[in-house]
Amino acid sequence: MWWSHKFNGPGLRYEIGICIQTGWIVWVNGPYSAGQWPDLRIGRGSLNQLLEAGERHIADGGYGDRHGPANTPTRRHEYVDRMKAHARARHETVNGRFKSWGILKQQYRHPLVKHGRVMHSIAIITQIVIANGESTWVVVYEDLA
Repeated sequence: MWWSHKFNGPGLRYEIGICIQTGWIVWVNGPYSAGQWPDLRIGRGSLNQLLEAGERHIADGGYGDRHGPANTPTRRHEYVDRMKAHARARHETVNGRFKSWGILKQQYRHPLVKHGRVMHSIAIITQIVIANGESTWVVVYEDLA
């Protein structure tokens, strides 16, 4: 249930959303057990349900679903694909800021209910840091649809 192939050990998953225009953290969802909750299943059960009709989001390949609202990599190397890749790359740098916290790198030895509180607290602190000068880079994104 907890096994993560990514970490070759137990782990938790979270869904983090970053605003394309501002680079600010706008969504934190979790925790989920790594073994039972792949990205696509998490997305279908949460973020996808909150989007309005016709609204979409940019995501990595783990959210790939032909009929879902996620815009995932197409590997076509067109202008719109490069814009999306730029947004995903910025998201990975924000993920890296989360991972710089030692509590997320080490074995967690407290009640599971507290892990969610810790993660949400880290998200809030990270957002305050972003808002107060350590911002992420600008992503130019035009909706060409």
